[in-house]
Amino acid sequence: MTEATTLAAAAGSPDPRVGLRAVLALRRLLERLEAIQVTNARGQGWSWQQIAEALEVSKQAVHHKYSRRGGNR
Repeated sequence: MTEATTLAAAAGSPDPRVGLRAVLALRRLLERLEAIQVTNARGQGWSWQQIAEALEVSKQAVHHKYSRRGGNR
């Protein structure tokens, strides 16, 4: 099982402590993966608008979240 699969299974636990901790870990993993892919997209010349459309968020939201992290090329 992968880490994500294990966490997804734990998120469905009837024990709220186990489930909520798994949800938190999944959220953190998702944030890391999104940041990696935004950096990858910017490195390949994608515009903030293209990234926003792929993530189904506004251009302003994605730019605000990532432009200060070094993803602004």
